[in-house]
Amino acid sequence: MAERKNYPLRLDPEVYEALRRWAEDDLRSVNAQIEFLLARALREAGRAKERTLTPGPSPDPSLPPSPGEGKQGRS
Repeated sequence: MAERKNYPLRLDPEVYEALRRWAEDDLRSVNAQIEFLLARALREAGRAKERTLTPGPSPDPSLPPSPGEGKQGRS
């Protein structure tokens, strides 16, 4: 596995709480949720190749998508 970089991140408490709830819905840790969202945003913006950024573990595919995932479904 590639080396992971540590980066201290300060978040507004409301932003953190929203991320925590979303991560819980998707069966991820907050850290994995942040990494997943950043990787997806980088791919969608054309800033990273599809194979260079792999999101964290995917939630159980038998579960319905979380409300924030919309029509795109799970990545």
